[in-house]
Amino acid sequence: MPSDASEEKKTDNSANTQNVLPTAPVKNSPDPARQGRRIQVPILTRVEGEGALLVRLEGDTIRDVQLKIYEPPRLFEALLRGRSFEDVADITARICGICPIAYQMTAVQALEQAFQISIPAAIYRLRRLLYCGEWIESHVLHMHLLHAPDFFHCASGIELAKQFPEEVKRGLRMKKVGNQLLEVLGGRAIHPINVAVGGFYRVPRREELSALIPEFEWCLQAAIDTARWVAAFPFPEFPPASAQTQPTYEYVSLHHEREYPIISGDIACSDGQRLNIESYEDHFEESQVAHSTALHSLRLPHMQSYFVGPLARVHLNYDQLSPLTRKTAEEIGWQRPQYNPHYGIVARALEVIHAFDEALEILRTYEPPAEPRVAFDVGVGEGCAITEAPRGLIYHRYHLDHQGRVEFAKIVPPTSQNQAQIEADLRLLLPSLLQEDDQAIAGHCERLIRCYDPCISCSTHFLKLKIERG
Repeated sequence: MPSDASEEKKTDNSANTQNVLPTAPVKNSPDPARQGRRIQVPILTRVEGEGALLVRLEGDTIRDVQLKIYEPPRLFEALLRGRSFEDVADITARICGICPIAYQMTAVQALEQAFQISIPAAIYRLRRLLYCGEWIESHVLHMHLLHAPDFFHCASGIELAKQFPEEVKRGLRMKKVGNQLLEVLGGRAIHPINVAVGGFYRVPRREELSALIPEFEWCLQAAIDTARWVAAFPFPEFPPASAQTQPTYEYVSLHHEREYPIISGDIACSDGQRLNIESYEDHFEESQVAHSTALHSLRLPHMQSYFVGPLARVHLNYDQLSPLTRKTAEEIGWQRPQYNPHYGIVARALEVIHAFDEALEILRTYEPPAEPRVAFDVGVGEGCAITEAPRGLIYHRYHLDHQGRVEFAKIVPPTSQNQAQIEADLRLLLPSLLQEDDQAIAGHCERLIRCYDPCISCSTHFLKLKIERG
């Protein structure tokens, strides 16, 4: 979802964005009545928040594609200034109701770096367990209620449930179990309150986590069945056969040699580069574009779009998936590399298997840590951190004064990092659609946007289509 504009690097970079997203000639020109078409989707449906799409065409040329995030800046970075470090996790959790743990965990890890805090292994495992709960509930929600309806011409998850009642019920049960884990470990499912700098305010008793094991065992098999189900969906071709170029995504995610990346690792890029987390701002830059209140993040030095999220993680970390997850991936015919964004739903399904598998291992072997929170000294410091939100890479950086109050905050969410790539994909898709009517074109574009699971805010709206013809 969108972050407010950072105080740093606010320069207008519309020209650079146009270099990344060149105009695309259309092979088959539309009839004269459709010259100068303007296709506008004022409200995108089945995405988390309020966004819009504008496409401008002149003859056989795509002049502009704008994924417009028009919600007002929410000013969280400014709201944090002057606040105690103890308040940061609770404030950042309010950025998103679907993935609050991502914001909390990234914030506390950045603050821990600023205070030079090392957490024990038992706390680290509990944090991974909590993050698994968020991946489960977020991925399962997107797969069953937001994305899967697209493959069966359904306008909603309710319509999908008429065709696939057992599959949707299975998904809702898995989401409920993910929420239960957030309640036990986070204090509550929405905007959890138990994450603290140095650990947790409270750690669960062994019996509290053991009680979850039977449902998690059922859900692990349910997740495998779900992966088999979504792998058989009728996937749209991407790019279209008529496309003049093929996408070679610049995938970016965390990478860890010994575990699937959730809360630690270095930054991995599909061109082979490995980057330290501390160097993130040397390689990725946010800039303001006129049509969106969300900043566009591009990769330096060439201001390239890049792709974060489940497809990027699976691409760069396949060998770190659990053996059961890799076995399922082979069974369903997962192809590597995968450059069709519509297959993001399958990548999410694989990550749900991994999350249940890892969570079960932690639940079965859990021993409460000696203390819920390590002791530390508060003082002047600067720290940054990256974790993997369900939708992709999330970055935080903080400056703190001698009393541990925030002097500066920078938050880069996944959607701002994917926004330029979404527009690039739309430009690749559109030339194959221009003989269709405006409503059909809008529908195809929406389906492509939903592949990324953009988290614009925490509300969902029906589509209202506005068409202006030149």
